[in-house]
Amino acid sequence: MTQTSQRDTELAEGARHPWHRYVALGDSFTEGIGDPDPDSPGGHRGWADRLAEELSRTQDDFAYANLAIRGRLLQQIIDDQLEPALALAPDLVSISAGGNDLLRPGSDPDALAVKLDAAVGQLADSGATVLLFNGPDIGSTPVLAAIRGKVAIYNENLRTVAARHDAIIADMWSLRQLSDPRMWASDRLHFSPLGHHTIAIMALEALNVAHELSPMEPAAAPGRSWRTARAEDLVWAREYFVPWVIRRIRHKSSGDGLSAKRPTAEPVFGAGVPLGSGDAVAASDAELRQGLE
Repeated sequence: MTQTSQRDTELAEGARHPWHRYVALGDSFTEGIGDPDPDSPGGHRGWADRLAEELSRTQDDFAYANLAIRGRLLQQIIDDQLEPALALAPDLVSISAGGNDLLRPGSDPDALAVKLDAAVGQLADSGATVLLFNGPDIGSTPVLAAIRGKVAIYNENLRTVAARHDAIIADMWSLRQLSDPRMWASDRLHFSPLGHHTIAIMALEALNVAHELSPMEPAAAPGRSWRTARAEDLVWAREYFVPWVIRRIRHKSSGDGLSAKRPTAEPVFGAGVPLGSGDAVAASDAELRQGLE
């Protein structure tokens, strides 16, 4: 029986999941930008923290590190995060990379996939289970819709990468809920707390792990007049789009000077951990649910 088929059998029988050390690699998506939480390391929670919280509930010796830093390009993630991740000896690794590259003019999704393939190969060769995220369908997202074709090509390449290295695909493209504007943060580039929560559920299900998260349905959005919508567009352009363009021109990144929020593998809950306890996480999710009603 192969390692993968044995894992699937164990989980299908309702046994405790097999992972004890999880390391997350990536950019702002994995760092948790768009899901602010002053009680979380780095001030952001995000889907990866939520995933680690659920994984830790059934493993007493579970540890989690998050090396992701906002604004990072694929090559930067490979150069700066791959070796530190391997040094932590994880048995579960998630990687989401390439999104910032695809936003840049002239980027080649085929060439990016070749780079990512080598990185996923190194992670898989270490014996870790690799959870590989593809990109969401951004056709209904005004800011990102222009690169939808490149994302689709990249995603098809990632399926080949996953098959080659026996990685698990966290299928963002098929997560139709992400087409709801309320799944996105006010900057229209990152996911909202609701979006991160929804993605965490998808990732746990991709791993075939039982969890305590439940889907959250947002309340109906209030109607907006054309004038209100345009005013909101102008505010967004001034507060988010123009600064983003200026950073591109100056070859700056929002992550310049920042370090990883969880550079070492530590317990998710317990003494010295800002999240405090499972009760604190439950309270945070309860607040989110209340805000959607």
